[in-house]
Amino acid sequence: MTGAGTARLAELSAARASEDQAWQLYDSLPEVAVSEITTGRWRGEELDTGHPWAGVLVESGWYGKQFDSADEVQPLLFAGADGRVFAVDPRRVPLGLAGRLPTVGFRLARRMLPVLRPLLRAGTARARLRAVEYRGKSSAAMAYDHLPIIDIFRRVDENTLLGVMDMRGMTEPYFFVLRRDRA
Repeated sequence: MTGAGTARLAELSAARASEDQAWQLYDSLPEVAVSEITTGRWRGEELDTGHPWAGVLVESGWYGKQFDSADEVQPLLFAGADGRVFAVDPRRVPLGLAGRLPTVGFRLARRMLPVLRPLLRAGTARARLRAVEYRGKSSAAMAYDHLPIIDIFRRVDENTLLGVMDMRGMTEPYFFVLRRDRA
């Protein structure tokens, strides 16, 4: 399934996918064990399904996630206009504004990241990985320490994960892709 999953993800990433198409791909993918993803930095991108957050994370400078161990995870890495990547404390990100402000506002915020870095920076890990049963499969999931968010992953290939954010109060799924950072 891995080759077919990779090809299907590329197809869906080329244009806006429907929520049903994203779920079909997600459900067809195999589970991923926690031990398979607890190493290093992963670069993120969204899978556009027309979610109200479409473009928000990318425009604001979202870089991805950092997995150091099952208990040491940085759920939000950002890169400012200066290119420096740093871990952000999710409690300091105004998630309530996502989908309510035009993306130009998030582009402006990205330009300000070098100045805001000391206020946003996470000092310690802010999430952990655990196996969670979701949509009939037990797979690695990242649980945020202080927010009602769980990101559940499926394996596309050895270097690519498809994730879906499960956040209390969010009525539509937010799909994203993580690719192992080789840098």
